[in-house]
Amino acid sequence: MITGTATSGQPSEESRATTAVEPEERPDGADDQEREAEPRRPAVRFLRSRRHLIALSVLCALSAALNWTLSLLRFAHFQLSTYDLVIFDQAVRGYSRFSAPTVPLRGVTGNLGMDYIQLADHFSPILAVLAPFYWLHDGPETLLVAQAVLFALAIPFVWMFTRRVLGTPHAYLVSVAYAISWPIAQATAVEFHEVAFVPLLTAIAVERLHAGRRLPGLLAVLGLLLTKEDLGLMVVGLGAWLFFTGQRRLGAGLAFAGVTVFEVVRKFLIPLAGGNPAYYTRYSKLGEDLPQMLWSAVTRPHEFVAMLFDAHPKWDTWGLLLWPSLFLCLLSPLVLAALPLILERLLADSDNWWSTGWHYDAFVIVIVLMAGVDGAARLIRWLERRGVPRPGHGLRLAYAAAVFAVAVTTVPYRPFDNLMNPDFYHPDPRTAAREQAMSMVPDGVVVEASDDFGARLSGRTTVLWWDYQKRGTPWIVASINNDLRGLIDSYLTEGYELRLDRDDIVVLHRIGA
Repeated sequence: MITGTATSGQPSEESRATTAVEPEERPDGADDQEREAEPRRPAVRFLRSRRHLIALSVLCALSAALNWTLSLLRFAHFQLSTYDLVIFDQAVRGYSRFSAPTVPLRGVTGNLGMDYIQLADHFSPILAVLAPFYWLHDGPETLLVAQAVLFALAIPFVWMFTRRVLGTPHAYLVSVAYAISWPIAQATAVEFHEVAFVPLLTAIAVERLHAGRRLPGLLAVLGLLLTKEDLGLMVVGLGAWLFFTGQRRLGAGLAFAGVTVFEVVRKFLIPLAGGNPAYYTRYSKLGEDLPQMLWSAVTRPHEFVAMLFDAHPKWDTWGLLLWPSLFLCLLSPLVLAALPLILERLLADSDNWWSTGWHYDAFVIVIVLMAGVDGAARLIRWLERRGVPRPGHGLRLAYAAAVFAVAVTTVPYRPFDNLMNPDFYHPDPRTAAREQAMSMVPDGVVVEASDDFGARLSGRTTVLWWDYQKRGTPWIVASINNDLRGLIDSYLTEGYELRLDRDDIVVLHRIGA
């Protein structure tokens, strides 16, 4: 990394070059003509600020509309799976009714009971802030719209950070690149997860701390700690970034807080809620907990590093995740904030976590893009110090344009491309049969549902996942194939009646339920 040195308690000269300036100032290194052309009159500055406010509001609205259009169309066409949307829907519904965030679907599937609470699965108390929206509409669609809006609200903070470091037109290019980035598209396409809060909170934390506004930055960090148990690791990374850019006390404090919260939540709060702290700790080659993993990294560094690249999906994740910043994020200490979560995924035994096919990359995309912006600025200053004649403005704009172009080129290969396909807007041939099946299920009952039905039924029933285990559930609604016909016949011999069998869609009702 290209970093500056710092004495204790004082930022280095290089870190000062990227610390806070007033929002209307040009980035460090801007041409003298640009500085002289900066309007001085308050009225002109106000009009410029108002234009930016309108432009950013439009950009946020378009981004949110893009996200929720993709989500809601997939929801309407039975393309969203039961896991994990129904789990979060049940949890937020519990909060909205001032009761425990129970998740019967997760509890019954794991043989943990109907009263299993979401905090025992993942520590995400921040979900409670979505409860008031369930008073307006009680159903999974609320979560899909909320996630779309939360993703979009990160845009102004990405814009402010980029404008401060590179410039105004550059900020718009990078902000659009974030809005259409493949990790955001991928997270949007795989229902709803707690990651919905992370781009916004990380953007606020990084931008405000970079601007020297500690209180809002630290409040955003607190929000991260309430979003998921392993985001304490991200807070450790944020602390490392601050430490290596001169804010040593604050950085060390955040790193300590991140490790402490991570360990307390995993070892005390999750078990207190009825969860198993070892359930998501899948690092058999390294150790059972964080201290053992760190010890393995120190005593077996070659093996530790090799594990980050020992499978093809890991190479894909590295490349696809770093490519949106043109790999210049590696030149910024800010990339340290993303590193712990990336290591957590790629060092795990579960190959499901290595893939780019889920929502995990959305946890760090904001940091990667912001680190790329900072890395580009550092590279340009490095070139200037070595006598390259006035590379600043042209290279800054070229970098921002390239980041935008990279984001555009990934759209056809990720879920946003569905919106460019006319067939995506039309229901499939089995939609009528699915609608008929749902109409046969009364409100308020317990129903086992296959993946395509769970989300659509969750707003008015208690949904369990149909995993072929016979539990005597009153209703079963499922899409089947020929291999499952024998299973359906066995239900009929054990007290169920077949209410519907159409287009390989069945509705079963337990007699006397």
